[in-house]
Amino acid sequence: MSRLLEPPEGRQVFQQAFEPEASHIDENGHVNNVVYLDWAQQIATAHWRALAPADQQAAWAWIVLRHEVDYRRPLVLGETAHARTWVADQTDGPRFDRYVRIDGPDGAMCAQAVTTWCLIDIATRRPKRVPEEMLRTFA
Repeated sequence: MSRLLEPPEGRQVFQQAFEPEASHIDENGHVNNVVYLDWAQQIATAHWRALAPADQQAAWAWIVLRHEVDYRRPLVLGETAHARTWVADQTDGPRFDRYVRIDGPDGAMCAQAVTTWCLIDIATRRPKRVPEEMLRTFA
């Protein structure tokens, strides 16, 4: 990825703020790259829990198949990260792409990610095709 990710017009966007902790700061004096990946997973999980009905949360879970992350601007202790996430407008069977952009307090992109998630049936631990109604709920 080289272009800045922005949600398409009219797309539902979920937002969350993150406050770096001292343990997040690496030897270079800024938030470690692994922390951004953790935040991407945290916002994805929070988005799922905020919108999915309880029966879906009890029946299905998500596993990550792939992360692609770009890092652009360092974030330092004392700055608040503003994260946004949205999903693709289509699925590929059990696969669902999610986009995450994490900006600094100045609005400049610190990190962004495209992640591919796979829906699984909790009882069987097998992939499950993403239902159309779920796509409508999240997109």
